[in-house]
Amino acid sequence: MIDSMAQAVAASMSKSWWLFVLRGVLAVLLAVLAFTSPADTLAALVLIFGIFALFDGIVAVFASATAAEMRQPWWPLVLRGLLGIAAGVFALVRPDMTALVLVYLIAFWAIVGGISELVAAFELHDAIPHAWLLGLAGAAAVVFGVLAIFAPNAGATALVYALGIYAAIYGICYLVFGFQLLGVGRRAAQSQSQSQSTEPAAQRVTSAA
Repeated sequence: MIDSMAQAVAASMSKSWWLFVLRGVLAVLLAVLAFTSPADTLAALVLIFGIFALFDGIVAVFASATAAEMRQPWWPLVLRGLLGIAAGVFALVRPDMTALVLVYLIAFWAIVGGISELVAAFELHDAIPHAWLLGLAGAAAVVFGVLAIFAPNAGATALVYALGIYAAIYGICYLVFGFQLLGVGRRAAQSQSQSQSTEPAAQRVTSAA
């Protein structure tokens, strides 16, 4: 059971629920694209990864600003965001990179980003009821990155499908977490509204006595 301070943090963080949902939507779209597009070339893999990493990084940076305002751990989101932006820009600017360079770029991005999310989940587990979802998303990223490192010659198609599986898990975790935060915010608002409505009645009883 989280204390009143943790509840306040959760209520404040719930105002940014849409950032988590947006990241989840982007990841799910990436997964759909990976499984439905004829992604059997290196160029397709570069495009898919570059777009997702860039937008995911931008959203993470915005989320870090919100975390900083609430005096919560913000550096994991900044690290994730800056890494995603750098990786996405590099992939889009250098579409002629070799397959091996691309594999290690994706793996490094996934592992570092996943570790930062695991750290964030651990530091927020007392304040956010469903912070374990962030940890699950981070674990999926680390697993994907490790697999990419140990199978660099699997081929572009195999890597696209692996990226799609990871993105699906990641996206679902963030979607569920975002909507859980929305529920936390609504419950906090209802609780505040009820306390405000009962306060005048309590004051009337006190004055009458």
